[in-house]
Order: sequence, then structure tokens, then C-alpha cells
Amino acid sequence: MTALNLSIDGIAEGQRIPEEFAFGVRTDSEPFTFGANISPAISWSGGPDDTKSYAIIMLDRSVPTVFDDANQEGRVIPADLARMDFMHWVLVDIAATTTSLPKGAESDAVVPKGKATGPATHGVRGANDFGMFMASNPDMAGDYGGYDGPAPPWNDEIMHEYVFTVYALDVETLGMSGVFSGADALAAMEGHVLASGQVVGEYTLNPDLT
Repeated sequence: MTALNLSIDGIAEGQRIPEEFAFGVRTDSEPFTFGANISPAISWSGGPDDTKSYAIIMLDRSVPTVFDDANQEGRVIPADLARMDFMHWVLVDIAATTTSLPKGAESDAVVPKGKATGPATHGVRGANDFGMFMASNPDMAGDYGGYDGPAPPWNDEIMHEYVFTVYALDVETLGMSGVFSGADALAAMEGHVLASGQVVGEYTLNPDLT
């Protein structure tokens, strides 16, 4: 498979993601507060000649499968706990003529109850997994579209790894409608991926890891 050359301004492979791109940040007085949550500028090399659209998926591949101890004083999330993928950004049906998105294109703040899913300026937004994370908070519950950045539990023993992937596809549209997930988008992409590129950044709110 052809590789796309993916570049994300301010985020280098294997390095810490700057706080301006984070949903959650740590302060001197609080282990967690909302961050600027700005989506980074992202660009990629053009796909093969028969590329008809692009898709962006960003996920945290280090999220604990059990949240009982998350962000609880006097407790830790152990490093050996089983982990799962958690979607932070799902954008499909990006035009084949597009090979970059500017900083702030998919988020410029934390939006209570989430940004809109569905057709947007640069493509069609799926729902990230913050809707699941916020479901128990009536002030924040909703379907979260667009980009929402890192916000790992501040008592997790491991550094979280955030995977940004751009896919070149052989279809103009994946035909997604309604509120669809990152898993739905990845399933629809099967058999249609011509090329992809990836950058992995790191982030933590645990002061013992920084």
C-alpha cells in the first residue's frame, strides 16, 4: 500500500502533544481543567491518481477498559490494565482536491454537549467517543463531532499514545449518514483504502510521567 507523507504542525512523531491541542490540561492547583482544544493544522501528500476522497481518524490507543478508578484521589489506573481505542476525531468524505486543513478548522474550544456531527466545511463528521465519556454529565452529554483533543485520566500510570491517520480512498463518499462512529467509518473504508499516513503523539496529565 502506498504511504502518504503526513505532517501535523506542532506534533512530532513520538513526542508530547502541546497543551493547546488538548481537551484537558493540568494546572498548579487542579489535576484537570478544560484546555484550548484547538485542532492542529494537518497536511498530507496527495494520494494515488485514482484517489477520490480522504478520511481522517484520530484515536487514543491507550484508554483503560475500566474507568472505576479514573481521576479518583488515592487511586491509580495500573499500567497492566487492558486498553482499548478511543476516538477523538472522525472526518470522512474530504474532497480529493484537499490535502490540508488549517489550525482550528475542526475545533477552537471545548463545546459543552459537543460540536455538530454530519456535513461540515471540510467533509462529513462522525461522532468521536466523548459522547460516551460525558453521558453521565447532563451539562456536557451529547453527540460530539469534530476534533476533541487529549484528556487522559490524570492518575493513569502509562503515557497515552494518540494516533493520527489520513486515508486516501477510491470512493467519493462512504455514504455515512446520521450519527456514525469511528468504528463505523473504518468498517465502511474496508476495501477502499489506496494509501495512508500516520503520526503518533504522546500526552499525559500524570505529573509522575512528565
